[in-house]
Amino acid sequence: MMQRLRTCLVLLLPCLFLVGMLWMQGRSLPVSSTIALPASADNWGLSFPTEGQSPVGNATVEDLAQYDAYFLGDTGKKVIYLTFDCGYENGYTETILDALKKHNAPAAFFVVGNMVETAPEIVKRMAEEGHIVGNHTNHHPDMSAISSQEAFQKELDSLAALYQEATGQELSHFYRPPQGKYSQENLRQAQALGYKTVFWSLAYVDWYVDNQPTAEQAYGKLLPRIHDGAIVLLHSTSRTNAEILDELLTKWEEMGYTFASLDELPKAGTALS
Repeated sequence: MMQRLRTCLVLLLPCLFLVGMLWMQGRSLPVSSTIALPASADNWGLSFPTEGQSPVGNATVEDLAQYDAYFLGDTGKKVIYLTFDCGYENGYTETILDALKKHNAPAAFFVVGNMVETAPEIVKRMAEEGHIVGNHTNHHPDMSAISSQEAFQKELDSLAALYQEATGQELSHFYRPPQGKYSQENLRQAQALGYKTVFWSLAYVDWYVDNQPTAEQAYGKLLPRIHDGAIVLLHSTSRTNAEILDELLTKWEEMGYTFASLDELPKAGTALS
């Protein structure tokens, strides 16, 4: 019995030593060594430790700035940057445009190929009324699954060509990754093409067209969590957004906020100055 115990200990001691070494190495790693910007695919995400204050993203302002990417604007001012993702026309975009016009509020509309092809007059109206029309890719794929610069560029260039054909104008160089899926390489690819990547610092679940939130549910997310320099993501396919936008903009104005264009974003990396 004692011989078996000694044999087990001889076999076990090297394992315990190895585990101890690994634990000590982990203990010695400084907090700053954690990777803030994922090299592999990730989904853009936010947490709100304090309502009314800037949220925490899964990459920092400084991390994103290396690639001309944003999720916050000027946090030193009570300013909001309105953005809409436009996958297709669902009958609500013109009501949204009417509300923006009433409030003299600039916005950015990130369109895909389907929107340009099926609703060119609405897309033209966006540009004619002074809004930015941004690149949301032609086919709305998971761009983080695209590794080659050539394939990445094709998705953006083909959408830009459709827009040029429909409007006679050049598409802006603001880009939003479909579904917020991105990788470090995607950010580099977009930057190499002269694009600014735009994430967001405030959104809510408004994209299920058959399960729309009530106005009260929308206000419950969009009012307490608004913050200085917010880049707000809404979907133009949302019935709720069309119904509440006029009142929502009024409520934000009553809170002291004004609206700015993405063209007025501070230089990348200075949003927290």
